Amino acid sequence: MRSDEVSEVLNRPLSRELLARDLTRMGYVAQDGTPRTIPIAFTWNGTRIVLCTTKNAPKLPALRANPMVALTIDTEVHPPTILLVRGRAELDVVDGIPPEYLTMNGTYRMTAEQRVAWEAEVRSLYDGMVRIVVTPTWAKLIDFETTLPSAVEELVRRRAERQPAS
Repeated sequence: MRSDEVSEVLNRPLSRELLARDLTRMGYVAQDGTPRTIPIAFTWNGTRIVLCTTKNAPKLPALRANPMVALTIDTEVHPPTILLVRGRAELDVVDGIPPEYLTMNGTYRMTAEQRVAWEAEVRSLYDGMVRIVVTPTWAKLIDFETTLPSAVEELVRRRAERQPAS
């Protein structure tokens, strides 16, 4: 998929709504060769998806060996709105807490006092983190009104081909 096509998908209003959410599921290949999918907080910086994790996270050696990931961001209603993104993860080890981590976790419902306590706990626990920066190389928005999963699109096309012309 060309980068302008990826940008067009990611700039659609429904995609922007999904990119403003706080949780995605990230798929990657573990070091033992088996697939993994994990829920993880994220933020969208306008061109890349940024996730943060501990420096000792088991996913890091796997991402160093194979940086290709797939992300799913979706809604919990029927029909769902789904944003599928594939891309390459770059790992950036940082001292302290990345600002993105504080931003992505700022959407959870916390009182001001809870937020202060949470941030103090985070700062006391982590001496550094790893930013996982995903550059999208492919994207698809599925809303079940204007876009469908590719297999369903194929079935709709086949049905139309079987229908007699009016």
